[in-house]
Amino acid sequence: MTRARIAGFTLVEVLVALAVLAVFATFAWRATASLVDGEARLASESRRWQELDAMFARIEADVRAAVPRAVRVAERRERAWVGTVGTDGQSAFAFTRAGGTPPDAGTEGVRLAYRMRGDSVEILYWPALDRAAGVEPAAWALAGGIARLDVRYADDDGGWTDRWPPDRRDALPRALVVGVTLADGARLERFIVLR
Repeated sequence: MTRARIAGFTLVEVLVALAVLAVFATFAWRATASLVDGEARLASESRRWQELDAMFARIEADVRAAVPRAVRVAERRERAWVGTVGTDGQSAFAFTRAGGTPPDAGTEGVRLAYRMRGDSVEILYWPALDRAAGVEPAAWALAGGIARLDVRYADDDGGWTDRWPPDRRDALPRALVVGVTLADGARLERFIVLR
């Protein structure tokens, strides 16, 4: 008597099929994980560049509204534009801008400054142009992940300096270049013409 073969899979065939399915599932999982990680990195980089672009746009808008108005701080006079370089080599600058802070638009102007604090570029607002000694400005961070802030100023003769004013006048710089070096070593610069 011969036995008829029963249709179906052997245990070995089922195990081989499961092994192949496991390999494909592993590849699919890795591809999906890689895609999700790439999307997260891309979104993070996009936010970083948007933050930097917003910082440069803010600086440019403020600088273009600069006016040659000096301010009084207690008994001393502060020039309309003051650009310095600290002992750490970081640039900072303060100037008078036309208009006021957003809630007080239309006022006589506002005194503001940009500086480095830690790994961020900050903007500082003083509550009034002429003020008593010891009045502290309000500060907000504009962008982080920055290692260095450099500012250079063009004078009327086309010369460039890292401090302003180069003489005793209250004139605004003709142009300036604001440069930042990011923590990863990338360098960005914005050239702004004032007059």
